[in-house]
Amino acid sequence: MRSDPTRVGVEIDDDGLARVTLRRGEAGNAIDLDMARGLLDAARSCAQEGVRAVLLTGEGKSFCVGGDLREFSRLSGETLEKHLTAVTDALHDALRTFAEGDAPVVAAVQGAVAGAGIGLAAAADVTLAAADASFTAAYTGIGYAPDAGVSWFLPRLVGPKRALDLLLTNRRVAAAEAEAIGLVSRVVAPDRLAAEAARTAEALRRGPTTAFGVTRRLVAAGLTSDLGPHLDQEAHALAAAAASDAGREGVAAFLGKRAPDFQHLSFRT
Repeated sequence: MRSDPTRVGVEIDDDGLARVTLRRGEAGNAIDLDMARGLLDAARSCAQEGVRAVLLTGEGKSFCVGGDLREFSRLSGETLEKHLTAVTDALHDALRTFAEGDAPVVAAVQGAVAGAGIGLAAAADVTLAAADASFTAAYTGIGYAPDAGVSWFLPRLVGPKRALDLLLTNRRVAAAEAEAIGLVSRVVAPDRLAAEAARTAEALRRGPTTAFGVTRRLVAAGLTSDLGPHLDQEAHALAAAAASDAGREGVAAFLGKRAPDFQHLSFRT
């Protein structure tokens, strides 16, 4: 089933930058079934177009306050379980699709970030937070368990002990602390968030997309692999990257004392 395009906006320009926008600002961009499907449609569109970079933002005062509890509260029992399974299936497939691509994802977060919103922010490769943003796990506060990869990302970003603190106590984490513990990449002034996120995404769009994809996967694999096999993976990846068009262009630019031009290389699959 296709989603309502008004829930999640997707704009892909001719140069390969995708802008994915959560469009339920009046509801804090709470994730209902249609928004989850919209995110999956957006991720698939990015994969099909072979984009170079993704910029993920949320309209309104808050980036994403998590699941749509008003929608969930109207259901009960087996009906609720089936509904939440459909929501998480779509949302998790979206996260997988973004993760499996080469294009780096930049997230710009503001206001309240809770529940699955933390998952979206944590899943991005570069996460910029407005200085007035705040983060709350929220799940156990309402008797829920984590989704959106939160129980996978948090321990890797902030450590298992701190992750459990956040997940069990649901304490509010201000942007400055989020940066200090590694939950976000950096904090910027609220009036600079949009511009800085766009600048970051544009810089990544101009980069070597395939090398970015290999690097993303190496970092993810390195969190669970043994050193020996991982060193072998790095060696193979480096050799392939060096022999690629991007690798040859990068070295030629370095030796020629000029900026590399990766943009002329094909990025569409």
